[in-house]
Amino acid sequence: MEKMEQTRADCNLECMDETLNDLKSYVARAAQQGVAAHEVEADVWRQVLRLGRQAMQLLFDLVGPGDVGETPELPDGHQVRRLDGLHRRVYQSIFGRFEVERTVYGSRQGQKIEYVPFDTQLQLPEGDFSYLLQDWCQGLAVEHAYRRVPETLGRILDIKPPVDSLERMNVKMAQRVGGFRQSRPAPEPEAEGALCVVSADGKGIPLRRPSPEVPIEAHDRDQTPKTNRKKMAVVGAVYTIDPFVRTPEEIVDSLFRDPDREAPRVKRPEPQHKRLWASLPHDQDGEITSATDETFAWLAQEVVRRNPKADTPTVWLMDGQKSLWEAAQRDLPSDNTVEILDLLHATPRIWEAAHLFYDRDSDGALDFVYDRVLRILRGEVRSVVSGLRQMGTKRKFRGKKRAKLATICGYLQNNAPRMRYDVYLAAGYPIASGVIEGACRHFVKDRMERSGMRWTIESAQAMLDVRSTYLNGDWDAFMAYRIEKENQRLYPYRELVDPIDMPEETELSMAA
Repeated sequence: MEKMEQTRADCNLECMDETLNDLKSYVARAAQQGVAAHEVEADVWRQVLRLGRQAMQLLFDLVGPGDVGETPELPDGHQVRRLDGLHRRVYQSIFGRFEVERTVYGSRQGQKIEYVPFDTQLQLPEGDFSYLLQDWCQGLAVEHAYRRVPETLGRILDIKPPVDSLERMNVKMAQRVGGFRQSRPAPEPEAEGALCVVSADGKGIPLRRPSPEVPIEAHDRDQTPKTNRKKMAVVGAVYTIDPFVRTPEEIVDSLFRDPDREAPRVKRPEPQHKRLWASLPHDQDGEITSATDETFAWLAQEVVRRNPKADTPTVWLMDGQKSLWEAAQRDLPSDNTVEILDLLHATPRIWEAAHLFYDRDSDGALDFVYDRVLRILRGEVRSVVSGLRQMGTKRKFRGKKRAKLATICGYLQNNAPRMRYDVYLAAGYPIASGVIEGACRHFVKDRMERSGMRWTIESAQAMLDVRSTYLNGDWDAFMAYRIEKENQRLYPYRELVDPIDMPEETELSMAA
């Protein structure tokens, strides 16, 4: 057997030498004949793929089938026996598909395989796809629809992994995200900003549900149950940033600036070490786990990890959704915190009020909003609310108009403690949650809400987990962590495998 494997290895070395010589000869001919660079590039790439396939086959031949004797003993003292025949497995690499045959060990024929020296030596993945191919597949899948991945890889590698395999791969990969997040060290304090900012918001994801059976008598179209619904994911973001002091006048000027007028160039501090994650409600042990609870539990861990002594002010910056503020007050550390209502969720209420008193797109409405927003930024929220109520009384609002104005005033009144913008601006705190708004759009919508997309809870959560790792800039670290953990699980007997004793003639021919 060893001699046969050596013959295969020698044959593959010769093939590699031949491929390399062909490549050198081709480049020389291309230079002489004036072949276009893009044609040479394409031909060279095909030869490189061919060379890579030969190199992988050489690796498998040099390792051999992994026969370590009739009855090796495992470190726990358990003795296993060599099972009859060679067992085949698939290894789908970036260089193509390989079918390898190797020796396996177990208690007896037909029982669970307990030890495979070949797989252990090469630390092969549990499934068919190589770790590198998984990396490339999911690196594409977190940004593009699954169907685009085989199209792209097919053009580059002539490999087209099935869409259902990509989906299963994503779900399996996501199982390691939680442990990875726990393992990550906090950023160095000197690399952090002087403020810790926490934001959260909701974003709907279209779900795929089984189509319910419609009673035969339900012929009316309106009686047919709808099968597609959105489920709300709660998106969380934590980052640090340095203070940026501004005046109410600067803010209102930026909000009402003529779009044709160039904005003044101001160097703003950049968010540091932004971390995103999102959770969907899901069934856990027969009970529905709240997406809000899950996300805020993670936010709390991040805040403690990034600001353990609470010596950095923590800004809670969100819209007016009551459930989010309740979760923040319940779950987040409360020392040295500031609650801020996103200004861009307050200004729409002022526009709504303006349209109760003035025609849309009128100068009166614009002046009304400009004046009230500036006063709110100066800390005059309660005065603005009082003025709105007085105007409604003078105009003798009734019915829907009166109810609408009452709703607007109630919103502003209830959130007044979080609208002390004059204090926030003087301290350099952020007052608009552009980070979380951008996260909901880019993190969730841009990947999860494309035309025709429908998800299950499991597949959507898996994509959110894996995509967050990618967007957080942790992709390479996550891949290394995942492979390490998988190897620890799959190959607890790694120390049993001895280094390959390569014959001198093979070493010489490789060196040559």
